[in-house]
Amino acid sequence: MSAVRIVWLDPEDPPDAFPDIDDALAEPDGLLAAGGDLGSTRLIEAYRRGIFPWFDDGQPILWWSPDPRCVLPPGEFHVARKLNRAIRNSGFEIRFNTAFADVIRACAAPRPSQPGTWITADMIRAYERLYEEGWAHSVEVWNGAELAGGVYGVAIGRLFFGESMFSAETNGSKFAMLALSRILAANEFALIDCQVASPHLTSLGARMIPRSGFAEILNEACNPIVRFKNWPADPIKVAELQSILHNSRAF
Repeated sequence: MSAVRIVWLDPEDPPDAFPDIDDALAEPDGLLAAGGDLGSTRLIEAYRRGIFPWFDDGQPILWWSPDPRCVLPPGEFHVARKLNRAIRNSGFEIRFNTAFADVIRACAAPRPSQPGTWITADMIRAYERLYEEGWAHSVEVWNGAELAGGVYGVAIGRLFFGESMFSAETNGSKFAMLALSRILAANEFALIDCQVASPHLTSLGARMIPRSGFAEILNEACNPIVRFKNWPADPIKVAELQSILHNSRAF
């Protein structure tokens, strides 16, 4: 049986030196390349091509582009009856880009069903740089002075690449994803990239599309390659999220 071979990237290679995503392996699904670095230019180039880094401590940087791709159209976020009741009765508050470092570290913390983490120290440093440069963003759910949940990711043009979410209190990550979806829908974003499916994401409305279709959407939504800046400056009550109009002038 022949060994599996993928492209090895050198840190000195140009940021756009990725192979075509159609060359990704079928098993493991989407593995495309290894090596390179986590510099901002390479990461932005990867995302706009449908590629993301995902690896554990002790491994080289691994680059992935699975087929099919898990995505969530912002206007199709599913609010179940139970979640709708929780939204109406919640006293939590949503803030944007005020605690990125806290959100990414909370996402990296061990979980009962997942004692390890792929959000390594190198990954944290890389995404904090992207945040400082205006590419990465956090949506935070606050219960008073306590962080109850959140999500972080990267926005390029009209596409948001979700990286991870967490809940410290019931519905924390769902509230964060609802807020993210409402803001992005109001600003005519094409998709939230969820990368790999999970029951949690599926329950929120995420679905699978072919990698080829995802690439077509990327080509349109990520051009031009610009930062998204139209985040609400003021906090929003969770109870008000359902009434947000899909109109960017509201923000």
